[in-house]
Amino acid sequence: MDKFLIRGGNVLNGSVRISGAKNAVLPLLAATILTDEPITITNVPNLKDVNTLIKLIAGLGVTISYEGDTVKVDTSTLQNQFAPYELVKTMRASILVLGPLLARYGQAKVSLPGGCAIGSRPVDQHLKAMEALGAEIEVEAGYVHAKVNGRLKGGEVVFDMVTVGGTENILMAAVLADGITTIRNAAREPEITDLVNMLNKMGAKITGIDTDTLVVTGVEQLHGCEHAVVADRIETGSYLAAAAITGGKVRTTHTDPDLMEAVLDKFEEMGAEVTRGDDWIELDMLGKRPKAVSFRTLPHPEFPTDMQAQLMAVNAIGRGFATVSETIFENRFMHVPELCRMGANIQVEGNDAVITGVEKLQGAPVMATDLRASFSLVIAALAAEGETVVDRIYHIDRGYENIVTKLQALGADIQRIKGE
Repeated sequence: MDKFLIRGGNVLNGSVRISGAKNAVLPLLAATILTDEPITITNVPNLKDVNTLIKLIAGLGVTISYEGDTVKVDTSTLQNQFAPYELVKTMRASILVLGPLLARYGQAKVSLPGGCAIGSRPVDQHLKAMEALGAEIEVEAGYVHAKVNGRLKGGEVVFDMVTVGGTENILMAAVLADGITTIRNAAREPEITDLVNMLNKMGAKITGIDTDTLVVTGVEQLHGCEHAVVADRIETGSYLAAAAITGGKVRTTHTDPDLMEAVLDKFEEMGAEVTRGDDWIELDMLGKRPKAVSFRTLPHPEFPTDMQAQLMAVNAIGRGFATVSETIFENRFMHVPELCRMGANIQVEGNDAVITGVEKLQGAPVMATDLRASFSLVIAALAAEGETVVDRIYHIDRGYENIVTKLQALGADIQRIKGE
């Protein structure tokens, strides 16, 4: 099992090109199932999760190629509607093939998903939404069996909670339904907008973009298109956090400042100088120690849960103290014990963590517990004195493209080493 060996103390400087968003490309790939015409998706990041979903779609009989940052898909060869446990178990986003398969073929058999152990992320909202459009759902032996006689029927979908995956899944089901579907309490993340934009390019009729009420007028068929994946706002924020924690100056390019105002506001509150262009963001810590800042995770456009761990790491060496409240996932403080191994002063009480900043962290052996926690440990190690070994980095390979190369180009002393 590979590990990272990191020697801390270097100030990060330079620029880093941001990849396409992992959380956007996965539903885009699933959406290709909705048409039998070719689709080309560009700006695709080379990530473990992306390759897993490509394998899953290819396993349906789809003709799919991945070269450079471009994926070409031809689903006219699709032969079955079965997504097996062997692939689905590693990634929750695999459930996203349920809606497209059901909408186009009238049936689907998809394994219940796996993924990061960051708490309960039930698929019941997905299934309830499908039933609202007339699907018959059974869950048996770890598999979701879904079927419908003829086409799905437009209807009213009201989510009990904001769910990104659920919104994506029912959007893809509703575009081929008979009639009008209204989705209330819909997620508003930029990745949802990216999916809507591609579906509309394919001939879907979706209104209400960027709001919590989406209206879908079903069509009989969709056609092919070309689409570029939106920039990864979480990768953007992660590299800016690396600059903040090391007192450095980093420019992220090929990104979109409009996608992450809540995060940039917190960096400025920390004392960073943040400048923005049309497709770039630069953070300059001016060599200063950041100020600890409090925040609460909430659905977009508020502070994203996927940036919580990274900013907590910056808070760990911040001036003063801060409270971080996690309202999205109930088990997303698993990085706290690992940060404390490095000398951080963090107390957890329920869904709140109180961080009292320390001047210096110390290198130590630590273990990554989920995707975003992995990056928080990496940037903590970049700021720490001495050596840190980060174990279980397969988590980070799921969501960060070429992390070692990108960090080395900014001046970090990091290398991937083979585990035992």
